Amino acid sequence: MPDVSTLLVLTLALVLAAEFVNGWTDAPNAIAAAVSTRVLSPGIAVTMAAVLNLVGAVVTGTAVATTIGTGIVKPEFIDLHVVAAAMLTIVLWSSLTALYGIPTSESHELIAGLTGAGLAAAGPSVLLWAGWRKVIIGLGISTILGFLLSVIIMTALYWIFRRTRLATIRSTFSKLQILSTAFVAFSHGSNDGQKFMGAFALALVLGGTMAEFAVPLWVMFLCGGVMAAGTASGGWRIIKTIGFKLTRREPVNGFAAQSAGAIAILLASTFGIPLSTTHTVTSSIVGVGTTSRFSAVRWGMAGNIIIAWILTFPVCAGLGYFFFWLLNMIF
Repeated sequence: MPDVSTLLVLTLALVLAAEFVNGWTDAPNAIAAAVSTRVLSPGIAVTMAAVLNLVGAVVTGTAVATTIGTGIVKPEFIDLHVVAAAMLTIVLWSSLTALYGIPTSESHELIAGLTGAGLAAAGPSVLLWAGWRKVIIGLGISTILGFLLSVIIMTALYWIFRRTRLATIRSTFSKLQILSTAFVAFSHGSNDGQKFMGAFALALVLGGTMAEFAVPLWVMFLCGGVMAAGTASGGWRIIKTIGFKLTRREPVNGFAAQSAGAIAILLASTFGIPLSTTHTVTSSIVGVGTTSRFSAVRWGMAGNIIIAWILTFPVCAGLGYFFFWLLNMIF
């Protein structure tokens, strides 16, 4: 039978695989608006997002990582089987939805996968309410706050530039949207990058490599670098969905949506709240679309995305439960 060290190596590899998929499928959050408004070419946009994802993951602390590593499921009931099962869940579900161009939340996949595997390991008593309270708050920030901030920012911009020539507005916000794209990429790294750092550090503790939970600098750079590599590979089907299939945008709309999303994400990261950057940015895009007219949003596509979001929790919890059972049989 394989020993613990084999399971540890497998678990760490799965964490990095999930981090890579996270960068690959979440790249559209940062660059879809800039690509769709033709402010940046796809190649330049992806490269910029990859670099700033890494910077955001490394320099913004470890509050979110700590929540993921110690706040969702009681640490004393977590073993390497639980972490590995959650990572397998992310890789499978994210890859499947990406094939259909549907943006989903690796954050919620991670939380649901950990929950399902934890339930398989020790039952309902394994869940921690304090961490789940942050998850619920994150749901509100990612959807409601992202939507409302984008409406407020877009409405304010309409009023401020109401007498400005359209050509001037396009020229101005073509430049400003480069900054807002960078802002989203940095904020994405600050939240999503930390989640997998937390999982990686937790696996090191469970495998006996570290005595207590902490996120060393080398773990930050390793996970951040893998996420950047995933981002650099691009997720073009999802970029098409977010950038072109939800609503039509000018640079000023893209700037408003990205600024709203980035503010909401950084706010959550500051308080250690794990939220879905996908939910946040998509909700911001929908909010911007509604400021021109309600019919400007393609609600059929938005509905498909929402259905995928709803399915993520039960499906990934079930997958986490199954993968824990499978890994427990093998190891």
